[in-house]
Amino acid sequence: MPEHVHLIVYPQRAQYDMAEIRSAIKEPVGRRALAYLKRHAPEWLPKVTRRRGKRTERFFWASGGGYDRNIKSAKTLLKMIDYIHLNPVRRGLVDRAVDWEWSSAAWLAGLDPSPIRLDPIPAEWLDETGD
Repeated sequence: MPEHVHLIVYPQRAQYDMAEIRSAIKEPVGRRALAYLKRHAPEWLPKVTRRRGKRTERFFWASGGGYDRNIKSAKTLLKMIDYIHLNPVRRGLVDRAVDWEWSSAAWLAGLDPSPIRLDPIPAEWLDETGD
């Protein structure tokens, strides 16, 4: 989507800190995006700038932690993937989910090239049927 992103993350360790994972993704992307704005679209900087006393802060991401939740079944996972893939269609940005360049829909449908590739869904998840 032009103004937000959906990610489904499968931590490799049983114990993990979602805030740490989120930060590892968002911080470098935010730094690069702000550097891009400074060079190519400085008129956008006031929209992402906030003053706190004498300090100036720039934010690429909206404040808050996002909407995290644990997925516990293949059925829920597949529903979430469908929801994400259909977002640009619902918004009228494309006619088909596979046409949205920044989606994994084309890759999942076996169409190439696609800039977004998924890790495979674990086989044991695909054998599940319940929630």
